[in-house]
Amino acid sequence: MDQDISFCTTSDGVTIAYATLGDGPPVVYVCGWPGHLQMEWDTEFSREFITELGAGVKLVRYDMRGSGLSDSDIERVSLESSILDLAAVIDDVGPPVTLMSLGFLAGPVAMTYASKYPDYVTSLILSSAFLRGPDLGDEERNQALIAFIRTSGFPIDINTMREGTEKQFRGVAQIQRESASREVQAQVAEAMLGADVSDLPDKVTMPALVIHGRRDRVVPFKHGRALASRLPNVKFFPFEGASSAPWQHVDVIAREIRSFLGVEVQTRPATGATVDVHTILFTDIEGSTALTERLGDAASRELLREHERITREALQQHGGSEVKTMGDGFIASFPSATNGLECAIALQSAFAKRNESADEQLMIRVGLNAGEPIAEDDPSGRGDLFGTTINLTARICAKAEAGEILASNVVRELVAGKGFLFGDRGEFVAKGFEDPVRIYEVRWRSS
Repeated sequence: MDQDISFCTTSDGVTIAYATLGDGPPVVYVCGWPGHLQMEWDTEFSREFITELGAGVKLVRYDMRGSGLSDSDIERVSLESSILDLAAVIDDVGPPVTLMSLGFLAGPVAMTYASKYPDYVTSLILSSAFLRGPDLGDEERNQALIAFIRTSGFPIDINTMREGTEKQFRGVAQIQRESASREVQAQVAEAMLGADVSDLPDKVTMPALVIHGRRDRVVPFKHGRALASRLPNVKFFPFEGASSAPWQHVDVIAREIRSFLGVEVQTRPATGATVDVHTILFTDIEGSTALTERLGDAASRELLREHERITREALQQHGGSEVKTMGDGFIASFPSATNGLECAIALQSAFAKRNESADEQLMIRVGLNAGEPIAEDDPSGRGDLFGTTINLTARICAKAEAGEILASNVVRELVAGKGFLFGDRGEFVAKGFEDPVRIYEVRWRSS
């Protein structure tokens, strides 16, 4: 599959380049920062991100004026000019469309367009979005940032990038340098930090999905939550991650977007046995039998329901699929090791926070492994996983203490360079296995 590049003209005479990919309901990726359609497609990790976002839909991307393949000889980039760019693309592609904004100036552009042309927009997806740019930082800081960009280009946040690889970091930096001049970047930053769309939420009545990462440093989480609370027809999806770098969490974000749009992507046959790579997570409540004996069936069941609620919320936020629950524990599957580890950390953090004020402690142990389990549908049509990968994950989980996360060496190698901290716990011979298995403790506490 390849992208098709076309051109259109705005109402003020600027030529805009746009690319289409895939088949399905049209989704326009609203441009909120200078980019380059071809360079992004030619960069491996970026192409993988674009392809994942485009699965099951007709994805439309474009270069804003002053950047990429669009006209570079322009007067100025502003919120108003960015709306003209978007309008030209939608007119050429043909409305109605879903608008998808994934950060920077894209949120204000998408909301403004949707409020002006509601018949042209079927739904709205807003990630790392906000209501007022001036609230993202004090005036002196904002002006200093704009001045810095004008002389040096946009500073790539190392803390945001820490989950990416060095290759990805270099790819982002190269696209950043070559997409547009520093002056254009400064103008976009100026438009973003000066944007005020706080009067628009009541006018944005189509279904909206608001996605926001709890570790977003460009647009802090509170701004996404505030926006979601104002929209009349909204689904809010918080997740553990930096939504200002959505390509680092594409599995989670793309899955939620497809769910919101009602788009299904067949990843394996509906029946029979298949083999695919999964990251498997096991959880187990410490002392669950003693808990039931001490509290009785009714009270212990209430605690188990709380455990189930916390676990299922974490699975949803990190793109995990619940395979089964055993009453005092869960088996879950993830499309990537990063998602599985982030979910494990979020789980332990959530239970630790809960235990700070709870009368009865709930302590869990977590085990992680990755491999190719056998996937089969049971008679009810629900998928289940079997095989060596599953069995070894159970053994790893059993080795953990309460409040610990243990992972196999396979998982550790899959996330190399992504900022996770491990401690070597040595080898052990798991029951039913001949060869010793090396396991690692995942350091999840901040201190």
